[in-house]
Amino acid sequence: MSNRVASPRERFTELLLRADSEGFAVPAFNYSDIWDFLAITEAAEQMRSPVFISSNQRVVTDIGIELCGAIGAAAIRRASIPLIHHLDHSNRAEICRAAVDNGYPSVMIDASSRPLEDNITIVAPVAEYAHERGVLVEGEIGRIKGAGVEGMYTGEDFLAQVDEAVRFVHETGVDTLAVGIGTAHGFYQGKPEIHFDRLEEINHAVSVPLVLHGGTGVSEEEIRQAIRRGINKVNVGTIIHCTYMNAVRAELQRRGENAYTLDVMVPVRAAVREEVEKWIRVCMADGKAR
Repeated sequence: MSNRVASPRERFTELLLRADSEGFAVPAFNYSDIWDFLAITEAAEQMRSPVFISSNQRVVTDIGIELCGAIGAAAIRRASIPLIHHLDHSNRAEICRAAVDNGYPSVMIDASSRPLEDNITIVAPVAEYAHERGVLVEGEIGRIKGAGVEGMYTGEDFLAQVDEAVRFVHETGVDTLAVGIGTAHGFYQGKPEIHFDRLEEINHAVSVPLVLHGGTGVSEEEIRQAIRRGINKVNVGTIIHCTYMNAVRAELQRRGENAYTLDVMVPVRAAVREEVEKWIRVCMADGKAR
């Protein structure tokens, strides 16, 4: 009998495939610092939910990849649920490699703003580097509208193409695929127009788990419809940092000048935790930890 331990890539791919078969999605929440990081992990423990906890390129640049990696590694060691520390939306290969070297079990290399050939050329070496070290890799096809850390996109050719998705997965070897189907970063101006038909076509054409970016502002029913049609991971960022900062503002106004840091941040942490718990339920991931 082999005593071989499965790599993070193997474990988390299995988790996402189980999500697909059991009809839920693993939520992915973006953090900005230790307070929302703690709120996310506490909510996941309370709800018995697997989660991706994600630092974007700006967070790892401003805080430092070594510190982010160390915080993530410590949280993973003490977690009783599947906790996946993820580098989100990095458009720089060197940051992805640094994240791998600093203990991240999952990274996203996003070259979706480039032509398909360039996207493949940029992503494939990152996937190879990460896979040699047992790390999960996410890529993206199509565009996520609105403003994100990777840039702004307002054009109309945002839809992921089925043939390009097939080729991209085959030639890069990515483990998960974010698809542009009409969702956007930030708050929506009007009702989101999500192309569920395209999502379903891509889901039938590729075998890797699919990722929905831009969850904030999408209705519960639309999130669940996306899950039914093939989404296995749902990214939520804007509502987390907005809940955080609005709660900070309210606490500072309530307490006035010279408030003590912990007196402000403990209730802020609770407000973020409540929002995370809501999204875990939307993704139907509560109770899915094993």
